[in-house]
Amino acid sequence: MSKLPGWLGQLGAELTKIGERLEERRVEADDEDDKAAHHASSATTGAEPGSGADKGAAEHVPPPPAYAPDVAARPDPVAAIPWGMRVAAEAGWRLLVLAGTLWVLMRVISAVQLVVLAFAAALLVTAMLQPTVERLRRAGLPRGLATAGTAVLGFVIMGLVGWFVVWQVMDNLDSLSDQVQAGIADLKNWLLDSPFHVTDKQINDVAKNLSDTVGTNTEAITSAGLQGVTVMVEFLTGMLLAMFSTLFLLYDGKRIWLWVLKLVPAQARPGVAGAGPRAWRTLTAYVRGTVIVALIDAIFIGLGIYFLNVPLAVPLAVFIFLFAFIPLVGAVVSGALAVVVALVTQGVFTALLVLAVVLAVQQIEGHILQPFILGRAVRVHPLAVVLSVAAGGMIAGIGGAVVAVPLVAVTNTVVGYLRAYGQEEARRHSPPPHGATALDTAPTPAPGSPPEETGDGSEEEPVADDRPKEV
Repeated sequence: MSKLPGWLGQLGAELTKIGERLEERRVEADDEDDKAAHHASSATTGAEPGSGADKGAAEHVPPPPAYAPDVAARPDPVAAIPWGMRVAAEAGWRLLVLAGTLWVLMRVISAVQLVVLAFAAALLVTAMLQPTVERLRRAGLPRGLATAGTAVLGFVIMGLVGWFVVWQVMDNLDSLSDQVQAGIADLKNWLLDSPFHVTDKQINDVAKNLSDTVGTNTEAITSAGLQGVTVMVEFLTGMLLAMFSTLFLLYDGKRIWLWVLKLVPAQARPGVAGAGPRAWRTLTAYVRGTVIVALIDAIFIGLGIYFLNVPLAVPLAVFIFLFAFIPLVGAVVSGALAVVVALVTQGVFTALLVLAVVLAVQQIEGHILQPFILGRAVRVHPLAVVLSVAAGGMIAGIGGAVVAVPLVAVTNTVVGYLRAYGQEEARRHSPPPHGATALDTAPTPAPGSPPEETGDGSEEEPVADDRPKEV
């Protein structure tokens, strides 16, 4: 019994030592956790371990207690934006880039407007003369001789037409002035006797206002005349550029087109190479059809004006032919000019007859000639025609109005071909169907299957593939 207290004392001492060792290990574990937290905070703040900033953070920012709730992380800002707004933003900045590109392009075109219009006129003349060059080459003439002969003949004909119009106007100017004065007097008498209750004082007031307007704007009229000299110089310069461009396009058109194709990226080159000939065929069909329709309009309206004894019948017919190249607007302007000349020279009754002739010929043109001659190759919606002519006239005047409709027709052809070509390329490069779907989409019957028969017992003819082929 004397040894039991000593044994219990030793046991108590051993338990105390074990408790101290456990306490030391717990303290060491806490120190290691604090060091890890210090390293993490120094890595995020950029402070070195053991620095003053690290010690200050350790002293002033205690670790959160264990009972603190978890804070949910904020979502990604991109994911927080609605899908529709993201699509609208993506489309918006792309539209802004396209609008900026178009604005820069229009600025460049306006800076070299004379060159652009001259080249566009050369394209139209080339489209009209190229079939003649091809016929002469098939007849055995060399390319240079066929090109030179066609160009010279075309320019001589256009020059003779212009000279004839100027000659007719200058030759009939004196008699036309007398007829205009007599016509104005007759128109005044008709207004006085008409049921519109027009008085002589009202007519004199209108004449006085016109005279005062001309007198007060004499300086503006003089400056406009000086500007007319500048316009004439620009017109002659553009005409020379158009003539030289036409010669080179007739002689080296294919080489020029091949050189343009080299500027196109390789991936888009096959599609552009296929769209180019189709665009040229559309332009050629438009120019030739417009020339035929304009010639028919000029002949029939000119004959009507001639038989009604309206002066300047031939110059008016030439103006009708030229204005026919401006769709819709040109016919209205040329017809109104013919009616005004008939009104001031022959009276109201003759003017009404001229108006009836103009409307009849234009109705025949719109419903019979244009659909029959132009066909579906250059069919453009009337709204697109009106808007394009208005936009072209606002941008580049009469030249822009002439070029607008063929540009829209060519663009329509190119866009349609490229869309079909893109669909064909996507179908060609898509993986082939498998299983039962392959039999449904196969263009030809499966091997070993009998040919399909129609209702009358005959075999079904294969359907021609109209899709564009790879160039």
